[in-house]
Amino acid sequence: MRICMWVLALLFVFGFAWEVGADQNVPTERISGSAGDVLEDDPTGRLKVYVYELPNKYNKKILQKDPRCLNHMFAAEIFMHRFLLSSPVRTFNPEEADWFYTPIYTTCDLTPTGLPLPFKSPRMMRSAIQLISTNWPYWNRTEGADHFFVVPHDFGACFHYQEEKAIERGILPLLQRATLVQTFGQRNHVCLKEGSITIPPYAPPQKMQAHLIPQETPRSIFVYFRGLFYDINNDPEGGYYARGARAAVWENFKNNPLFDISTDHPTTYYEDMQRSIFCLCPLGWAPWSPRLVEAVVFGCIPVIIADDIVLPFADAIPWEEIGVFLAEEDVPNLDTILTSIPPEVILRKQRLLANPSMKWAMMFPQPAQPGDAFHQILNGLARKLPHAQSVYLKGGQKILNWTEGPVGDLKPW
Repeated sequence: MRICMWVLALLFVFGFAWEVGADQNVPTERISGSAGDVLEDDPTGRLKVYVYELPNKYNKKILQKDPRCLNHMFAAEIFMHRFLLSSPVRTFNPEEADWFYTPIYTTCDLTPTGLPLPFKSPRMMRSAIQLISTNWPYWNRTEGADHFFVVPHDFGACFHYQEEKAIERGILPLLQRATLVQTFGQRNHVCLKEGSITIPPYAPPQKMQAHLIPQETPRSIFVYFRGLFYDINNDPEGGYYARGARAAVWENFKNNPLFDISTDHPTTYYEDMQRSIFCLCPLGWAPWSPRLVEAVVFGCIPVIIADDIVLPFADAIPWEEIGVFLAEEDVPNLDTILTSIPPEVILRKQRLLANPSMKWAMMFPQPAQPGDAFHQILNGLARKLPHAQSVYLKGGQKILNWTEGPVGDLKPW
């Protein structure tokens, strides 16, 4: 009986894919109402940002030591710095600034295999804040409440790659009043500060552009995923990884012909996403991954499997309308849920994904483009203005505890 159901589903899917899956047959649809207006906002003229000029040891020299940092998923901190240096919102007069930006490359400390380790990040950040608070008067006026920092690692300003350790550390105390621009997003988590701006991870725009296929190519793959299902040792007992959600995908659907899933990462990965109707975006060590960006850019409906995830630019991108949300406990029913979605609903999601403004909002292109992720960050900062008078401290007032936190963080950097 189950095989018969699969055959019927396949007939439906491939017939549907050939009928409506080709992008050239899917017209663009603009997001209606305030969400579309927010997505297309232009931050120019709505805020001014002062960029601190730090010694090169905090940024440029770090990158020179390891240029691989330009291509990893946390590279937004580097490209945001470069963008702001020539942005029309930059001001050289700190007295007129709405926001202050401190360019520190906290994730550019890579292992031989290219994995960033954040162990030096707290000391780097602390050193930079000591520098700006000593040489400029602006930090001390608010203790950072009108400053923003890009902290794109897995658990943001908790500065650890293991969640239990990150939770134990908590957000660096000196950043408790600042606005954090971070990829990490999970509701009610100690590493997501209230008021943070959640951004997409970095995916190389030029690389994705180089793998575009003809728009008329039909979407003949129903569900697509490439990545780990268990921990790095491929241990079936390693249920902790992805809270067991990825393992459940594999165990339930590894032999299902509707699902093109594997740990292999083929050279046709980007092309395959463009041939797919649904792209699985399950949590990994953190709730998000670059797949979310890739799916949106390539018009593949993201199937988001990460309970309580806070998604990038959620006040501008209508995630409920372009994606499919699945509770982690419902993974065993994934085939039934996806095959039950009406064709007209799939078509509308594809039309919204075909909107160029949706794609640009998820990317950090060089040079910058109107409406891209750089501009969405600025829009988020602009929407926080004006600052409340309560953020400005009275003479001599102190709120932050400079000696709080692990002893190792207090060592000089």
